This record gives sequence, structure tokens and C-alpha cells, in this order.
Amino acid sequence: MRIFTEKLSYILKETDYPLERYMPLNEVLFVDIETTGFTANSSALYLIGCIYNKAGSFYLHQFFAEHLMDEEEMLKEFMEFAKPYSVIIDYNGNRFDIPYLEQKCKSFGIPCPIMNMMGLDLFQRINPYKTFLRLPDCKQKTVERFMGIDREDIYNGGELINVYKGYLGDPQEETLKILLTHNKEDIIGMLRILPMLSYYDLFNGKIRVKKVQANYYTDVNGKEKAELIMKLSLPANLPMPLKFKAKGCSFDGELSTAYLHVPLYIGELKYFYANYRDYYYLPAEDMAMHKSVAAYVDKDRRVNATAATCYTRKNSTFLPMWETLFQPFFKTDYNDKTYYFELTDEFKQDRDGFSAYASHILNIMRFEG
Repeated sequence: MRIFTEKLSYILKETDYPLERYMPLNEVLFVDIETTGFTANSSALYLIGCIYNKAGSFYLHQFFAEHLMDEEEMLKEFMEFAKPYSVIIDYNGNRFDIPYLEQKCKSFGIPCPIMNMMGLDLFQRINPYKTFLRLPDCKQKTVERFMGIDREDIYNGGELINVYKGYLGDPQEETLKILLTHNKEDIIGMLRILPMLSYYDLFNGKIRVKKVQANYYTDVNGKEKAELIMKLSLPANLPMPLKFKAKGCSFDGELSTAYLHVPLYIGELKYFYANYRDYYYLPAEDMAMHKSVAAYVDKDRRVNATAATCYTRKNSTFLPMWETLFQPFFKTDYNDKTYYFELTDEFKQDRDGFSAYASHILNIMRFEG
């Protein structure tokens, strides 16, 4: 067995993902393994690579099995090395690397401390946004290309199985370099694609609304329109500018700042009472009135309310929503799938309310865009 250690020139820049905001860097271990197959019981583990941070610098550690009989010793060395760390970051590790290592440890009777560590699987964080980001798949190399990252390595894990078998029969340094380079670039690639987590944070993290203003304009058809523009402070820098539209709303973001445009509804909407059996509908007034009051109205001017006619009307300025995020909510008619809440003077001063609203709109846009 051989162990290779290298100090990396890679440094975290201010525009990179702020991983240290969520976990101490000196407790994080980036891990990637190379094997001769998918199942631990019928294949061999021949390379474990990891990156860690020490005193502000990143280091690469690679445990390599020069012979198949080195597998147990290599596994022991790695597990001992991993003990001081509390967080493991990997790519699709929850489905492959971690279960594979756990099974290998069981087969050799080796303690497996990584099972008690917190895990961050980059694949699982990025994959839900694959379609939204127009990615053909969520392979690590695909994500790297999306971010403009180039590799020296030209192999995939499956192709390296025969390369490793060739090394076992003829241990050449050039072959070893091919094996180590692929593993190294897989792990360094994890560091480089960390900014992709900003897309996860965009829809799941804390967005802050910094400024709100109304905008009145005339559209291409000559119609008068109104919109609300929210200036957002994002949880992390976007790796590249992002624009998208859905539900009549638009998002335009770059780095840590974005602008969210939402159409304003100015006019009359209806508020529907839930307990319609307690109301009469007054056709002449086009409104519902509680029976305790409407009992004094002439019988020929009232009818029992239905769910669709049990409403009162209000003329104001409203914002759309697609869940009942705020109460009371209004609709254009009973079957309308869009809800509205009134943009009151009180709400105009509610920054937390606007921030919750912005997150709601973004998540709706993500699934509709």
C-alpha cells in the first residue's frame, strides 16, 4: 500500500460558496473512492482519496492498494485518518461510496467512524435542480462543464477498472498517474462545484428583501401594467448569472443580488367565507351577509349562499400567491387557483413578510418555469 500526500494550490475565494458559514472547514473531509465494481462483496477497493483543510490550506491524501491484498490495510489506514473529522462531503456518496465503505469495513471487522459523521452529498443537493438548470444529466463531469471547469483526466471510473488490472500485472508509474489523476480531479472537482450549492440555497435558504418598489408601465399592447420589484440579497453567490420567468413573474440574479418582478393586481377581488351555510347571498348587492343580520332583509332579496356565492368584495391593490401564505386571501372567483393578499400599508413595512413571499414566488417559478 502507498499513501500520497500533496498540498494543493486551490484556495477559496470570496466569490466561492461560503462553506465555512455552515461548518468548520477543519472538520470537513471530501472523499471519493475507486473500485473494480459496484458491490463491495464482489469487487475490490483500490483507491481512497480525500481532501482536507489545515491552517487555511487544502491537502490531498490518497490511499492506494498496489496489490489486492492491500485492501484491508488501506481501509484501516483511511478509517484511522478519518476519525478527527465530523463532516464528509462526497458526490453521490450516499448511494455508493459510503455504503460501499461500510460494507467493506463489516467484511474485515474494521470500525467505521464515518458512519457517525454528518454527510453532505453534492449530487443529492444539485440533482433536484437538474431540469431547471437545463442539465442533460447530473454526472459530476457534466456539472463541471456547466461551470466551465476543464479536466486533465479523460477517463471514467468504469474505464479505470481495466487500467488498474493492468497496473497489477505491470506496475508502471505512468499507469499509476492515470489512476491517481482521475481520483484527484474527482475530489478537487467537488471543491470547484461547491458554488452549485447556491442554487439549492436560492430555493431553500434565507433570502432577504433589501428594497421594494412599485413600477407602472405600458406593455407592448398598450395596456397599463403595474408590478412590484423586490431587490433580494441571496444566501450565496450564484456561480453565473441566472434569469427565468414563470407565472407572470421574472427573476434576474447575479452573484449575491437579484431582482424579482411580480405583477400587481389593482382592482376588485372577492373574499370567500368558509361557513357558507351561515350566510345569505344578496343578488342585488352581489355579496353575502351573515344570517343573523340578513334575517332582516326581505326574503325576495336573499337566497341561501353557496360556496361560490358566499363572498364579499374589496377594491384594493393585491399580490398573487399560489398557497395561502397570508390571510385573509382573495380570489377573482371561487374556482380560481391563484390566491391574492392585500398589499396593505402595514405589510409594506414587513421585511420578513416580503422575504417569505419572495421565497414562495421563487419556488413556484422553479416548478412552473
